[in-house]
Amino acid sequence: MEVPGAALAVSRHGEPRDGLPPALFVHGLGGSGDNWLELLEQLGGDVDGETVDLPGFGWSAPPLDGNLSLSGHVRAVIGYLEETGRGPVHLFGNSLGGAVSVRLAALRPDLVRSLTLISPALPELPPQRTAWPTGLLAVPGVVELIRRRSAGADPESATADLLRLVYGDPEGIPAHRRARAVAEYRRRSALPYALHALAGSARGIVSAYTERGEQSLWRQAAQVEAPVLLVYGLKDKLVSYRSARRACAAFRDARLLVLPESGHVAMLEHPEPVARAVRELLAEADAAR
Repeated sequence: MEVPGAALAVSRHGEPRDGLPPALFVHGLGGSGDNWLELLEQLGGDVDGETVDLPGFGWSAPPLDGNLSLSGHVRAVIGYLEETGRGPVHLFGNSLGGAVSVRLAALRPDLVRSLTLISPALPELPPQRTAWPTGLLAVPGVVELIRRRSAGADPESATADLLRLVYGDPEGIPAHRRARAVAEYRRRSALPYALHALAGSARGIVSAYTERGEQSLWRQAAQVEAPVLLVYGLKDKLVSYRSARRACAAFRDARLLVLPESGHVAMLEHPEPVARAVRELLAEADAAR
């Protein structure tokens, strides 16, 4: 899909579902639409779901102007919703995708019916220690260091390190999911822009954490009119559960789901309880409409 400044890869999982409300799923840093497959399977009878790969991630090309900031990603997703006319949608975001979704919902309430945020990357200062290596991606020169160190790296071992970072229980990852992750690591490693997209988007998150005034993510969270479901995992190594209290206070209409055994990607580790909470949110949103 051609949108202003980018060409986005969008996936529909299953046939179009007439009569079901449209939904759009936005992945986190380094992820892709593939991260939502388990939750989409759970919600197959509830929403007409599509996933979007942010510029430079998944199967999407890098942005034409090189803008990998948070606002650049927001522009791309808004462009997609405007081009297709699918809005308002039930919007889902994980990590970076959560921050993208918050800003989008604040700026364009006409495009959002409800908001489900799974470990959203909202400003947390200081970040927990286990998140520091991810923040270092934003430091100039780190990309080249990673490139040299990863040259010839074993994809299975490198993927295992990534999965340990985002899962609460890496030993419980199904074999098919682990195999998909390894295959995607191999594919992405061959792309000349992959590390640049990762580092540029990491810098975008760090920059967004320092923004003040109307661009502050916490201030924008307070402007969101749609009902919000917040999902946090107690074993999350990237977004601390301590953010949940502030998030619940920031959004006007929020409800909270805490999963004690989940890490950063609850929609992958525990899709069933996430789906149950989403169905409750959808019912409340429909009743409000």
